[in-house]
Amino acid sequence: MNIAIGNIDLIILGLYLAGVVWFGSWVGGKQKDLSDYLLGGKTLPWWAILGSIVATETSTVTFLSVPGIAYQPDGNLQFLQLPLGYIVGRFLVILFLLPLYFRGEIFSAYEVFKKRFGGKTERLASLTFIVMRTLADGLRLYLTALVLEKVVGIPLSACVVVIGIGTIIYTCLGGMKSVVWNDCLQFVIYIAGALFAFYIILEALPGGWTDYQQFAVANHKWTMFDFQWDLSQTYTFWAGLVGGMFLSMATHGADQLMIQRYLGARNQRDAARALGFSGFVVFLQFALFLLLGIGLAAFYQSFPPATPFEKPDEVFATFIIDNLPKGIKGLTLAAVFAAAMSTLSSSLSSTTSALVNDFYLPLTSKKKQQSELVALSRVFTVLFGLAQIFVGIASQSIESSVVGNVLAIAGISTGLILGIFFLATFSQRASQASALLGFLVGLATVLYVAFIIKGTVAWPWYTLIGATTVFVVGIATSRFFPATEPADSETTE
Repeated sequence: MNIAIGNIDLIILGLYLAGVVWFGSWVGGKQKDLSDYLLGGKTLPWWAILGSIVATETSTVTFLSVPGIAYQPDGNLQFLQLPLGYIVGRFLVILFLLPLYFRGEIFSAYEVFKKRFGGKTERLASLTFIVMRTLADGLRLYLTALVLEKVVGIPLSACVVVIGIGTIIYTCLGGMKSVVWNDCLQFVIYIAGALFAFYIILEALPGGWTDYQQFAVANHKWTMFDFQWDLSQTYTFWAGLVGGMFLSMATHGADQLMIQRYLGARNQRDAARALGFSGFVVFLQFALFLLLGIGLAAFYQSFPPATPFEKPDEVFATFIIDNLPKGIKGLTLAAVFAAAMSTLSSSLSSTTSALVNDFYLPLTSKKKQQSELVALSRVFTVLFGLAQIFVGIASQSIESSVVGNVLAIAGISTGLILGIFFLATFSQRASQASALLGFLVGLATVLYVAFIIKGTVAWPWYTLIGATTVFVVGIATSRFFPATEPADSETTE
């Protein structure tokens, strides 16, 4: 077995992984009921929720793939047009969608649909979230395993299993408190790792910052805005502003992964504060990762790699392994796993919450003690973790940039759910039948755009297409399917 790093770095990496599991189990404490396990007892401070929001959407995909975007010969800062839309979208969520989640006691975002339309709409939206979230985070797990494979030389499938099992353990034992506080810790670690790697790059360049700037200017790396109106181009101002706005509204306003954090806040004001500030933090974070990618391009121009990179996702991981000093290399690799585990643990917790509250409780008549529900939730957490491991192992055939695949999946699924939220918020006439029909037509439309005419429309537009189709069809068909009291609005025990 060919070990890519030394014993010191392996020890540091091993201690980090063990420490994450221990810290998550300790900080989570004992969970007496579902509120403790799935919402942290609704006692989480707003700044911890902010850190958790940012860390959750910053998986290994962000940490490794975003620098790879700027590293490519035609790469630049145009990716930053996307988080501009993220900021706008978050404030629209605060205004229009966040109040929905603080009306009464709910555990899942999709319980709103049961109150407005009925149980079928709730379960369809929840199932869409569960399936797409498992697929997207299986891809994230795969990308993290690529790094571990390079580090220790063990088979990729085994790497997927190791990371997946570690995340399952601390999520299962510590619940939502474990997820949020580990997210905050991991946010600090991966930002510190990125900053140190950037420093090492500047130190290695013969002319330091001057060489960096000259390389960026000569290769047009400072280009940020592209105002052309071309739906096939991914990183344009309009795709970023409009597409990013709708994507952010969907992922942060209609996705249980994020909504679960708001529900764990002390009140709506704290949730709004965390969500609003998170957009600016994410923008700055993306800027850091892109600047790092430009630095990697400058570095490898001066010091070409022994063998060309097969994928841009590999560049930063290879730099960490080959160029960082002992000890620091282990800490920076820990940052890679921090970014991954923060997202994966959040995914496990949110899919479990959706399954328990949108399927198990409404569809079972037998009352359960809170202790039994917590135990059952842990079982579901393990099962979802195993499903992500399976997807991660199956993802080895992917050849394109992982970040595009993950965001495309998010755009397809969350846009459809966002469209139903629009119907619930802005239409009194829409019924469960019109919402379901809108969902089906929206799904067919966005799948046609994504796979049949692939390449004609870039993925940042998927959310807008899906949400708009669901809303328009739902409004149009509400004339034929008038709204009535939900017929299957089961009570949750």
